[in-house]
Amino acid sequence: MQQKLSSGRLLDEKGHLRQAGYATSLVRTYDRKDIKANPLRIKEWDYYLIYNDHFGVALTLDDNAYMSMLSASFLDFDRATERTVSPMGLLPLGKTDLPPSSASGVSHLTLGPSEFTVTVKNGIRHLVCHLDNFKDGAPFEADITLTEEPRDSMVIATPFPGAPKAFYYNQKIVGMRASGWVNVAGEQYRFDPSDSFGMLDWGRGVWTYENTWYWGAGHGLVEGHVVGFNIGYGFGDTSAASENMIFVDGKAHKLEGVTFNIPQTADGKDDFLKPWTFTSTDGRFEMDFAPIIDRASCTDVKLIKSDQHQIFGRFTGKMILDDGTAIFLEDFLGFAEKVHNKW
Repeated sequence: MQQKLSSGRLLDEKGHLRQAGYATSLVRTYDRKDIKANPLRIKEWDYYLIYNDHFGVALTLDDNAYMSMLSASFLDFDRATERTVSPMGLLPLGKTDLPPSSASGVSHLTLGPSEFTVTVKNGIRHLVCHLDNFKDGAPFEADITLTEEPRDSMVIATPFPGAPKAFYYNQKIVGMRASGWVNVAGEQYRFDPSDSFGMLDWGRGVWTYENTWYWGAGHGLVEGHVVGFNIGYGFGDTSAASENMIFVDGKAHKLEGVTFNIPQTADGKDDFLKPWTFTSTDGRFEMDFAPIIDRASCTDVKLIKSDQHQIFGRFTGKMILDDGTAIFLEDFLGFAEKVHNKW
């Protein structure tokens, strides 16, 4: 069952989610003032991932009520290396003032000498980021523009069982053209829109204390077409809709369930850098996955814990569109992650 969202306000007068389901645009209106839950449970973030076949950057700014974070990662797929620096602030409690929609506005966060600004206007996203002492005493600097936003995106409104004032409203925009540059340790890397793409993970919600999610996505060119996908599950009650979609030249194709088959060690732990597979309930997303980089981090201060593994690698397999057309991927660069949070 895949229930489409209708238009209207996201929350009712009691702060409950009015409707669960999916859409291909932000048809429901999010307003932080409509939330009736404990203010410390509110989570808001903008996460951008920009890459080509050789290198990429991940940029995050978030306001998680009790802490804010500005994170930058540089990913070198040729050398199979990554570097991440994530300064944090205490008790922003919404003062970061992130926009209520991804469609326009300015997202900005300054933490000491680090600064990240995203300006969205007329379908163009301009990202400017600076972090001191990113690598070998040198800063991280990026100036990136994302254009040609696809017509469709993945939007989902998800409730949490047993927590009527908890919800997650999420948009994934996959396959924007990217141009610009990033400087790392004095070396400049340039993004060309002919082969470089960006995606946005835009999230607003009230989360329960402990949860685990699985998320994967990828984008690139297949026989001259801009192709991408978004897959995931694990948090909340997704019985109304999954977040699984294929995108071809800006058009979304809705999928049912997708399962991440992560290899295990002999003692039952996840073995993230061994080959994975992905299977689907409707047979429309069947993939092998060859990992390259584990962008791993674990913060554990007892009451608050975040154990993250974002695995970048190459997908090989097939995706089936709504009309039955098969899209075959071969060594298609993307990622899949598993995140366990107590937050």
